[in-house]
Amino acid sequence: MNKIIKSAIFFLFLFLVNKNLFAQQHPPFYDEIQNFKKQDSIHFPPKNAVLFVGSSSFRKWKDVQSYFPDVTVINRGFGGSELTDAIRYANDIIIPYHPRQIVIYSGENDMAYSDTNTPKIILERFKNLFNIIRLALPNVSIVYISIKPDGARERLMPEEEKANNLIKQFLQTKKNTVFVDVFHKMLDENGKPMKDIFLDDNLHMNAKGYHIWQKAIAPYLIKDKK
Repeated sequence: MNKIIKSAIFFLFLFLVNKNLFAQQHPPFYDEIQNFKKQDSIHFPPKNAVLFVGSSSFRKWKDVQSYFPDVTVINRGFGGSELTDAIRYANDIIIPYHPRQIVIYSGENDMAYSDTNTPKIILERFKNLFNIIRLALPNVSIVYISIKPDGARERLMPEEEKANNLIKQFLQTKKNTVFVDVFHKMLDENGKPMKDIFLDDNLHMNAKGYHIWQKAIAPYLIKDKK
């Protein structure tokens, strides 16, 4: 093998290594956020809409608009995100839209991914996100969807309920906010997560589960002006 070929292979190797290292430097869900921004550059969502932001329970709710026909919905659920991720990307996928209302589902993964994330830590993370939003958008209505129960994470239910109660108490001290309890609406008569409202992973919801959310959320959404 001559020197030219060896040099070409060597530089190709360096290029691939550096490319991989560069990719690893990106924060979690970077690519998803860039995809949202690309979509926005092509067709920016209307201002004064209702923004859904949070984790995969929103990401997988791809037909969410059909559940709320009287509301213009922007869905920015991404990955298996945590509250820390919503905080990280607030200036990318929350603040720029200037929504009239923000519906948040986040906190479940924070608790699931680390046993050290206590209900108090979840509350502090939510407060951080809340304050970021209110500083930039002081008049926006904020709706928080309680952490849901599910069979895959049933062991976390007592701590999830504690986190829900802390966030509910916090929001009761703030104006123009709503806490929506879906936790208890998703339990059977034995206090266990309903089995027929989830996909095969026993974690994410099917249409029946989303209809429970629809009924719980709809009364609090600010409808479009006609």
